[in-house]
Amino acid sequence: MAPKEPKTAVVVASKAPAKKVVAKKEAGGNCCSPVKKKKSKKSVETYKIYLYKVLKQVHPDTGVSSMSILNSMMNDMFDKVATEASRLSRYTRKPTITSREIQTAVRLVLPGELAKHAVSEGTKAVTKFTSA
Repeated sequence: MAPKEPKTAVVVASKAPAKKVVAKKEAGGNCCSPVKKKKSKKSVETYKIYLYKVLKQVHPDTGVSSMSILNSMMNDMFDKVATEASRLSRYTRKPTITSREIQTAVRLVLPGELAKHAVSEGTKAVTKFTSA
């Protein structure tokens, strides 16, 4: 009988599982993803509060049921006056829109008596602003 070979244990070297690195979590989020902020609503500028104040000065006992229509009208008027003032400044080859261009644009856009009242109120507002 042949001598028996000694049994040798075959040891397979295996890697130990990698240890998980525990990172501190940032407030309100995961360590790997950026902190998500709540989407804030984009503020929309309206003329509603100013229209309401003017209405209460003129007619204190009157209310308005469709303020959005008046707000749309104000946006349209602003757009018309600004466009006309821009056109006037281009005609004169000046890069700046001054109160003179605005006043002329108001006279061109608004009809008759309404333009006269708007110009007088605008002049009064500009003189009050420059004196303060």
